[in-house]
Amino acid sequence: MTRPPDDQPRLPFEEFIARGAPEAVPGQAKTSRGPRILLVGELTRVIRDSLREAPGLRDLWVEGEVGQVSISSAGHCYFTLKDERAQLRCMIFRDDRMAIPFEPRTGLRLVAHGRIDVFEPQGTYQLYVDTIQPAGFGDLALRFEALKAQLSAEGLFDATRKRPLPAWPRTIGIATSLSGAVLQDMRKVLARRWPMVRVVVSACQVQGVGAAPTIVAALRRLARWTDPTTGRGTDVVILARGGGSLEDLWPFNEEAVVRAVAAHPCPIVVGVGHETDVTLAEFAADVRAATPSVAAELAVPSRADQEAVLRVLAGRLGGAVARTIASPRQQLGAEYRALESFRPSAYLAAERERVGLLLDRATRVVEGRLEVDRGRVGRANDRLPMLLQGRLARARTDLGRLEAGLSALGPFATLERGYAIVRDASGAVVRDAAATSPGDALQIRVAHGELDARIERVRDSTP
Repeated sequence: MTRPPDDQPRLPFEEFIARGAPEAVPGQAKTSRGPRILLVGELTRVIRDSLREAPGLRDLWVEGEVGQVSISSAGHCYFTLKDERAQLRCMIFRDDRMAIPFEPRTGLRLVAHGRIDVFEPQGTYQLYVDTIQPAGFGDLALRFEALKAQLSAEGLFDATRKRPLPAWPRTIGIATSLSGAVLQDMRKVLARRWPMVRVVVSACQVQGVGAAPTIVAALRRLARWTDPTTGRGTDVVILARGGGSLEDLWPFNEEAVVRAVAAHPCPIVVGVGHETDVTLAEFAADVRAATPSVAAELAVPSRADQEAVLRVLAGRLGGAVARTIASPRQQLGAEYRALESFRPSAYLAAERERVGLLLDRATRVVEGRLEVDRGRVGRANDRLPMLLQGRLARARTDLGRLEAGLSALGPFATLERGYAIVRDASGAVVRDAAATSPGDALQIRVAHGELDARIERVRDSTP
């Protein structure tokens, strides 16, 4: 079979089918007036381009029962959707598969969203799926996915927009219905976990026609609320309601509610329904909670956990303080002991002890000296009589000699030679006759006795 020239115009798929397949003779050259013969790849591309140009095949939802399912080594998922008349090959790329909350299973009836395209190497058309959901949701599910795609494209669900919850909230705002057990359940959780928190409730309708505007109004009231004393607003807001059907939870999928959640000035936690329920308001929230009670737990810290942390920190602080003051305490003890040595009582005690030691030493020295002296005295006692006799003999000799000398020089020896000692009445020795007068009484001492006399005449004593 010869290939037609490249400059020959190609026919659209529909026109080619209308004209019918050309007849060709092997080995026979095709005339310029005959039909164009397409290669398999060219035909496949024509089909592919025709499918891609059909608007209804680029964005569609298909419902069916899941047939055979397989996962490739690259992580792509291949399965078929079938009904009683036909089946459709489907394929989910790995990245889209990771974003879908559940896996297709054989026998499960699904609604799949995607586009029809041709896989040229095998010449088959298939649905390239980007999201799946259980069948039976109807128009609400389609509205959900459409609005989700729109708001996601605007960036309302981006992780970069998420704000962290405050670690120590003082005031928590709650937007929910005043009836029902949801509010009471959250109050119990808050009282158990963090009883010092202040709760501000903004009532709203959480189900039925007209609920969405009341939810938006409740969130706006909490955004405007401030404490009249401190001027502080709420630290975190909880938007919550109990479980229900998709229709019951639909107010939390309304665009106005989702945008109000995303635009709220403080971090917001959304806990709607049960763990399996998903709403668009949760995607826009800073934190999604599985249930309203979980939302209350996430909004405040645990008192028991904080008490345990405080006990650990107290132990660490005590250890750090003990280690910090250990060295100064040792230094203070050393300084105290040094100062104790300068106290008068301590000084006296030290001196008393030193005197006692000196006294003991002196006692030992004196006792030793006494022992020595006792020995010497003992030895001297043996020689003392002879020494005393010799000394007495010499003393007698000396005394006699001195006595003889004194006798020779004394007045009595002079009186023995005939001299006398004359005294006047007053007892004074008379040495000059001129000092007396006739009639004066005199006392005369001679060698043996005394004489009383009176002057009769005074003579000149000049030789």
